[in-house]
Amino acid sequence: MSTKYKFYDQDKLYFISFSVVYWIDLFIRNEYKQVLLDSWKHCQKHKGLEI
Repeated sequence: MSTKYKFYDQDKLYFISFSVVYWIDLFIRNEYKQVLLDSWKHCQKHKGLEI
């Protein structure tokens, strides 16, 4: 995990963008989609992520 990209100011709004290797569509396979959704749900519940 990178220590370079940490968000310390909780009062600011951040825009996050990312890409995947070889532009693989993450939502084609249910396994990929579920991993992504589970990760977002975890961050919402435990880290205060707002989507």
